Amino acid sequence: MLIGFDTADDAGVYKMSPELALVQTVDFFTPIVDDPYTFGQIAAVNALSDVYAMGGRPISSLAMVCFPDKQDLRILGQILAGGLSKMIEAGCTVIGGHSVRDEEIKFGYAVTGSVHPDRILANSGAKVGDLLVLTKAIGTGVISTAIKQGKAEPAWIEAVTKSMTTLNKLAAEAAAELGADVHGATDITGFGLVGHAREVALASNVSLRIDSTKIPLLAGAVESVLAGCVPAGLKANREFAECAVEFDPKVSEIIKSLLFDPQTAGGLLLSISASASHRFLREFQDRGGDATIVGAVLPRATPLIMIL
Repeated sequence: MLIGFDTADDAGVYKMSPELALVQTVDFFTPIVDDPYTFGQIAAVNALSDVYAMGGRPISSLAMVCFPDKQDLRILGQILAGGLSKMIEAGCTVIGGHSVRDEEIKFGYAVTGSVHPDRILANSGAKVGDLLVLTKAIGTGVISTAIKQGKAEPAWIEAVTKSMTTLNKLAAEAAAELGADVHGATDITGFGLVGHAREVALASNVSLRIDSTKIPLLAGAVESVLAGCVPAGLKANREFAECAVEFDPKVSEIIKSLLFDPQTAGGLLLSISASASHRFLREFQDRGGDATIVGAVLPRATPLIMIL
């Protein structure tokens, strides 16, 4: 075992040979959108993301399904089809799965990937002087809550759906092009930007400075917070991780909330050498992506994370 759960990394890594290690992860959840096909896509993107965050290439997956006994099986078919579409896009073979009867729909995957043992991207790899690069805008949690409450505008729904159905494959490929200049990575999911940044700081024994004015926000994210569409997970994240953060007085309460917003199928947070960070931005842009430098890695100090 090269990586287990001791550093709260995104996936486990098991060495098979000097040139091959397996990346293993599992993720499933309840529907966050009404359309079953889109839900299947989002579930697949979210599960695959952990492999990309470790520098790996997804190779196989097992579907996990909980489905009500009396529900229309055509809905299940659409969920499975949506998930399969993203697995095909990722080049990841679905080789089976397991289903159980349950009153509540749940869907996801156990995913296995491959990575060279010397090219693993762990959350413990951040180095002082690195720049922090974020590959997707945040706000999926509050916007999904706005959708559930019937307060979301069509443009918000379109933006959040596009984000959650976009694989981190291109970002991972751009990171691979930089090789050793990418020192560490994590994906921004349920613990929010601050929660996952905290894991990076603790695992790497560094401190982080994040510029809140640089963080990209999804259309409707601010409006969703103003409308009171705050998920329980956001509140839990803030209660847990805010003690590790010092905010500049200029940071608004709305932005503070969004920094703890639990993301679904969020982007990667990469720790890249300062000399190579802009090359990553170009590599990712050439592949059709859009990333932003949002902060820097500093020597370990108090606070653990400074938000400007």
